[in-house]
Amino acid sequence: MSSPENTATLIQSYGQEAIRRELQSLQNLMVYINDQFASVVELLLQQKGRAIFTGIGKSAIIAQKIVATLNSTGQPALFMHAADAIHGDLGMIQSHDVIFAISKSGNTPEIQALAPLLKRNNNTLVAIVGNLQSQLAQQADFILNTTIDQEACPNDLAPTTSTTAQLLMGDALAIALIQMRGFNSQDFSKYHPGGALGKKLYLQCGSIAQQNAKPFVSPNTPWKEVILTISQNRLGATAVVDEKNQILGIVTDGDIRRMLENNESFSHLTAEQIMGKSPITVDANAMATEVAALMQEKKITQMLVTQQSIYFGVVHLHDLYREGIL
Repeated sequence: MSSPENTATLIQSYGQEAIRRELQSLQNLMVYINDQFASVVELLLQQKGRAIFTGIGKSAIIAQKIVATLNSTGQPALFMHAADAIHGDLGMIQSHDVIFAISKSGNTPEIQALAPLLKRNNNTLVAIVGNLQSQLAQQADFILNTTIDQEACPNDLAPTTSTTAQLLMGDALAIALIQMRGFNSQDFSKYHPGGALGKKLYLQCGSIAQQNAKPFVSPNTPWKEVILTISQNRLGATAVVDEKNQILGIVTDGDIRRMLENNESFSHLTAEQIMGKSPITVDANAMATEVAALMQEKKITQMLVTQQSIYFGVVHLHDLYREGIL
């Protein structure tokens, strides 16, 4: 009976071998990014219609992922299951749409039946296929070659390397379209307003500061009141502002500790004598990601926020963790 250590080593070797086989086979995919690929990208850039992806089995799952990627990066796309297409879903295809049929063999019954129907309205048919001699390849206007040497499956049967090749070809399409369109992070944020990713793209520090208290004291505020202000607002700091609400300094928990350590008598001290002068501030319109990077660089946990040079509020490091920015 094998020891647990030997079993673990064997399992790891199987996983490593699967990855090695896929990587080795996928190296050839670079060669298939050719003039046909460029023509398909140019077609999508020029067409007013959508990219409609279809497939059967595992290829259908890959098609759905490619559709999701394209939609999120500015290319309208739809998924149409090959089995459902001949039972009514062909109605979703419009005259300017480009059809992408995904199949390793290109000869499955569903794809064979579907291919001629996809072209009956003069739609352009693009085959993402691993068999250039297949019926799908022969009927296609353009071919994106995803031929592989072998599946990662030791029996060379289970779709593994072939579906990865299809996925990579879809990613290559999406990235080429992104770069040709100059699709930037601001564009990306329009399609990803939710979740941590969306917040990283659009969240401004002013929106965070508005959720917090806005602690402030005047320069002549006694030190006991300064401590009370810091404690009540639970941000570990307070701004020191003048009569025009402009920032003169900041008092943090650390400043209070240093005051207690460095003064035998401190009953007479005021905020102005305790505060850190010329604190780092950030405009309310600054992106939260920029603020996070600055706070980490300066090794600080609070930052004062201004709007048109007027004190606006405070952003705490904990806010950035809560929002998923860090």
